[in-house]
Amino acid sequence: MISKQQLLDAVRAQVAAEVDAAVAAQKKTQAGAVHPEARQEGSKDTRAIEAGYLARGLARRAEELQEAQARLARVRVRAFGEDDAIDLTALVTVEDAEGVEAVYLLLPAAAGRRVEAGSVTVSVVTPQAPLGRALLGRALDDDVTVTTPRGPRDLTITAVA
Repeated sequence: MISKQQLLDAVRAQVAAEVDAAVAAQKKTQAGAVHPEARQEGSKDTRAIEAGYLARGLARRAEELQEAQARLARVRVRAFGEDDAIDLTALVTVEDAEGVEAVYLLLPAAAGRRVEAGSVTVSVVTPQAPLGRALLGRALDDDVTVTTPRGPRDLTITAVA
């Protein structure tokens, strides 16, 4: 049995590592932008300006990751029964028309992260994503259609925990 708390803890750790890396990169880039050697040497020299733009972009990324980290810190894992509607913290297994299964953990942030749980790869999906929207409120054995860039995908919900 997959522990949703362990999955959530692993996602939190991934996001925390990304926050640390983004903050460090932003600080390093900002320091380079204001370093005396980055001073403009001619009218066409834009190194300091470009470094400033990069530092601002990295700062925005760090802020987004910190917001995701804060949202994940507030998440409390909930148990779901067979008749419960899918909501945040549901661990959902779906099967496509070819019989291929995929497992998703519905969280308020950290979309696209993957966590290994034994031999199973669990992908994080948020309610803002097409798949997350399609799963919300559904239950075991429901069929859902998800619009993807490759076209619609028909899925059957085979497990909810």
